[in-house]
Amino acid sequence: MTDLGKLSYFLGMEFSYTFTGLLMHQKKYASDLLQRFNMDSCNSVTNPVETNVKLTKDEDGEAVDETLFKQIVGSLRYLCNNRPYLSYGVGLVSRFMCRPRKSHIVAAKRIMRYVKGTLDQGILFPVGTQTLKPELERPGFKDSDYGGDLVERKSTSGYLFLLNNVPISWCSKKQTKIALSSCEA
Repeated sequence: MTDLGKLSYFLGMEFSYTFTGLLMHQKKYASDLLQRFNMDSCNSVTNPVETNVKLTKDEDGEAVDETLFKQIVGSLRYLCNNRPYLSYGVGLVSRFMCRPRKSHIVAAKRIMRYVKGTLDQGILFPVGTQTLKPELERPGFKDSDYGGDLVERKSTSGYLFLLNNVPISWCSKKQTKIALSSCEA
């Protein structure tokens, strides 16, 4: 067994030690991603997906390079490992991997523009925040929309679980069945 010192880089994740705790981020991967797809000099945006955006198959839209689109979406999927707020947007554009159109790649590029403005963000694991209670706080949040997918009329649901205010598990995915009411969604 060999002691390699403090953890700094593992499986594409970077770890920085600060006074407040351990910061897990993917700054190098995100910058390389932007460079790879010629988005390193783009303007940043404040949110990854436009409000109330509804993507459809858009059969009449201009076709784009399918391989390029799959590379962009696959690269963005890897960024979701430490950025829970990207899960919904990346899941949304992932639905159109087969025969992507201009509207789909525009949505994917908007996510990359958001990444450009948030390169320094990651997940902070604070130090010295021990609770006085015998049990740790484990709040969770769950939400869903009703029939948000215009193609299959399925709902999208998501959850986020925290352990002492640090995200430990998150997901955003299209439901397998069609909900007949908002309560069922």
